[in-house]
Amino acid sequence: MELLSRVLLWKLILLQGTAVLVSSGSSGLATAGSSVVSEAVVSWAAGTGAVLRCQSPRMVWTQDRLHDRQRVVHWDLSGGSHGPARRLVDMYSAGDQRVYEPRDRGRLFLSLSAFHDGNFSLLIRAAEETDAGLYTCNLHHHYCHLYESLAIRLEVTDDPLAAGAHWDGEKEVLAVVRGAPALLTCVNRAHVWTDRHLEEAQQVVHWDRQPPGVPHDRADRLLDLYASGERRAYGPPFLRDRVTVGADAFARGDFSLRIDPLEPADEGTYSCHLHHHYCGLHERRVFHLKVTEPPVVQPSPRDSPVNRSSYGSAPDSDPTLSRGGSVINVIVPEGRAHFFQQLGYVLATLLLFILLLITVVLATRKRRHRGGYDYSDKKSGKAKRKDVNMAELALTSGDQALSRGEDIQLDYKNNILKEKAELAHSPLPAKNIDLDKEFRKEYCK
Repeated sequence: MELLSRVLLWKLILLQGTAVLVSSGSSGLATAGSSVVSEAVVSWAAGTGAVLRCQSPRMVWTQDRLHDRQRVVHWDLSGGSHGPARRLVDMYSAGDQRVYEPRDRGRLFLSLSAFHDGNFSLLIRAAEETDAGLYTCNLHHHYCHLYESLAIRLEVTDDPLAAGAHWDGEKEVLAVVRGAPALLTCVNRAHVWTDRHLEEAQQVVHWDRQPPGVPHDRADRLLDLYASGERRAYGPPFLRDRVTVGADAFARGDFSLRIDPLEPADEGTYSCHLHHHYCGLHERRVFHLKVTEPPVVQPSPRDSPVNRSSYGSAPDSDPTLSRGGSVINVIVPEGRAHFFQQLGYVLATLLLFILLLITVVLATRKRRHRGGYDYSDKKSGKAKRKDVNMAELALTSGDQALSRGEDIQLDYKNNILKEKAELAHSPLPAKNIDLDKEFRKEYCK
């Protein structure tokens, strides 16, 4: 019978309206952007190791080892006939429910599925005059360090027409008839109260870097850190290999960035972003890094001869030393060994040039010598071939004239020889042969 009455009462809870939970602390919903919680200007010397401190105990995911004890809801009552505020009932996310006063056992109920559906409403089975007062619904998340509360005023009356609920501008006022059930609504369906996310999948930390003159919305991503152990490095190569974050950052909540060694090009604005989507944490810490010159180590003074006539006066400055800032330029005078070294370079270069010139001359002369013999052999060969041809022509065809194209210049002693030569070179008149006459001669014979 008691179980049936509980079922009927919870059906009444579902039919009733719900109120919106007003937060008095930090919100459990994830914000769109990160809020700047600190901003500092730090200065380090070049060549040293710079450390940008970024710590937060709320990002230590290993603290959430007891999921069933991290979230808790409890109802308190203040005012009425009981004097100061007192605890009525509380319940952990594991479902353990505890009623503090013996008289309230069997009268006050919380839904066992409150941490699944977000309905933390308190049901009073039968309202009494001693139940009147100010009720507060308090939600605590120990791991996320969140606290939210809602206040409701309960009034008990004997007039059924006065029963009902209204808003007084600050909180809800609920009037119920004596002996009737009273439902004090407290609903918050934010995932931080209703879900059990793995913290390592919800926590992200990243470092950004802004070179001088670059706005925040155009910053370069430097590092990405995940609670699961995954890491991603970005940024320019000259800086990527010199920045480190501790391997146990999420175990200690220390995400400090170390740059070692520090260079003048590392100057700029660095920001550490902490995101805990489960707890609704979005924080940003900004560091304006200035790089100064490294400390100059002064050389120890050397003993120098002192002029007795000018004892007590300042020593003369060394003209071979010129100092500017932190750079010391030392001018070393040239010695005798340096002169012989330069002379050896010059002589070696000259000898190499002479050898190269001799090689070119010998090669040219040898080539010309071979070319002369070839030319003489070719010339004599042509002459021989010409004589042979002329002789053959004289023997085979003595009556045939030479070609007009050959123009032989001869030195003649008198005009008779010249005329004979011209007749020899001139073409003979064509000889007409009568074939019929020749045949008749043969036939007569």
